[in-house]
Amino acid sequence: MLAGVVLASGPAAAGDHDNGAPDAVRRAVEAGEIKSLADILASVRGKLPGEVAGVEIERQRGRWIYELRIVGEKGHLYEAYVDARSGEIERIKEK
Repeated sequence: MLAGVVLASGPAAAGDHDNGAPDAVRRAVEAGEIKSLADILASVRGKLPGEVAGVEIERQRGRWIYELRIVGEKGHLYEAYVDARSGEIERIKEK
């Protein structure tokens, strides 16, 4: 279950002036540059150590990355970094 979704931006890298802005994200999805959040959540379902509790998207070095906050069993917190173009989980770290 998705408890909340946050589209936020972190520090912008050079050339990433529209980092995480909703209009920039929408344009990237419409252009086929990245997958939609719904597609990403469907592709990672069952591969994460818990339930998605929050989402951010940002551009890092010219690439869009979804950052998923996960609440696992026993209340453990994780962050999963997912490539927005391919949908591949790049890494999961415990917080």
